[in-house]
Amino acid sequence: MFLTFITFLPIIGAFLLAFFPKENEGAIKQTALAVAVADFLLSLYLWTNFDNSTHKMQFELNVSWIESWGINYHIGLDGISLLLYVMTTFLTMICIIASWDVKKRIREYMMAMLALSTGMLGVFISLDLFMFYVFWEFQLVPMYIIVGVWGGPRRIYAAVKFFIYTALGSLLMLVAIIWIYFHIKETTGVATADILFITDHLSSSVPLGTQKWLWAAFFLAFAIKVPMFPFHTWLPDAHVEAPTAGSVILAGVLLKMGTYGFLRFNLPFFPQASY
Repeated sequence: MFLTFITFLPIIGAFLLAFFPKENEGAIKQTALAVAVADFLLSLYLWTNFDNSTHKMQFELNVSWIESWGINYHIGLDGISLLLYVMTTFLTMICIIASWDVKKRIREYMMAMLALSTGMLGVFISLDLFMFYVFWEFQLVPMYIIVGVWGGPRRIYAAVKFFIYTALGSLLMLVAIIWIYFHIKETTGVATADILFITDHLSSSVPLGTQKWLWAAFFLAFAIKVPMFPFHTWLPDAHVEAPTAGSVILAGVLLKMGTYGFLRFNLPFFPQASY
């Protein structure tokens, strides 16, 4: 439950900010910063209590979410995701401090920053494929708003381009996720989207040719996020037009999600197709 609290604390803070009078900019900024600082300090507890001697998931929680489909609220951290998780809470705090001089719609800006933080943190803790996809798509929305509202002169163009590139890439990944879900159900008799279960059972039951197609679907979504050539053209526009904090989040967290995806999904799900 502690990991859940840290992950959702920012969006709870964003919800509370919605009730602040928009004229009370000082209280809005201070509250947003307090939430971000608290989130970072709490994440340090995870860092200091992490057991480096094991490769297994830690701070794990697995409870039924959509029971009829076998979709669970399954979260946890390992050595790869822990570092990115703590880095995300740290950069969110830094970005809110760096945004102290923002004047335009400060309440909505801070709400978007905090909501974005929860979306990014959710990506790193998700151990259920459908849950991962929900967080993967959710974090696009506040980032789109941050670039599109508080960006530079060509902010609308940059925001739309960023959203279209990443969303289209994710659609193919969703198709692959649905195929994997039904394949696992058919071959094991278990209706589940559990990432750890799928890692243990997928590669041995899927022909190499099919693995390559599935690998490509995940690869495209992650390659766009990194971004890798030739899917990189959205990045210069987004970086130039985004506000300073948005550019920091792009470089510091969002681009790392693509590499994280390669390590979390492409290699363990499709080991033969990866080589």
